[in-house]
Amino acid sequence: MIPEGEIYAQIGEEGFARLVTAFYKQVPADDILGPMYPADDLPGAEERLRDFLVGRFGGPQRYIESRGHPRLRMRHMPFKLDQAARNRWVQLMDTALEEAALPAESSEALREFFHHMATFLMNSTEQPQFSGGRNLPLV
Repeated sequence: MIPEGEIYAQIGEEGFARLVTAFYKQVPADDILGPMYPADDLPGAEERLRDFLVGRFGGPQRYIESRGHPRLRMRHMPFKLDQAARNRWVQLMDTALEEAALPAESSEALREFFHHMATFLMNSTEQPQFSGGRNLPLV
């Protein structure tokens, strides 16, 4: 697999733009993720993710220059990111990776990063309740 710091050199701005555009075009109609993204800020969200990924994978550090340290857990804390949200985010990003048609080694490295990061950002483990108020055990 390609080292993470070399992905930008392989796919460039255009590759990250294709990927992030493919992801965000799915978001507005999604029943889980759509409500988390204000419609009037989708272009801003797209730019922030693109800039973060470019910098994280070897390109210019625009995200850090404009917003500082990513502090991903803090920035995502206002949103309920449970298993369902994590799985849907990964599903949409996997679809975006396929649509973006990046070189296989970059695509696989990004997929591994996205799956790991989506799990890391989970901040809710709410479970369904029995009528008696007891939590169901985790399976």
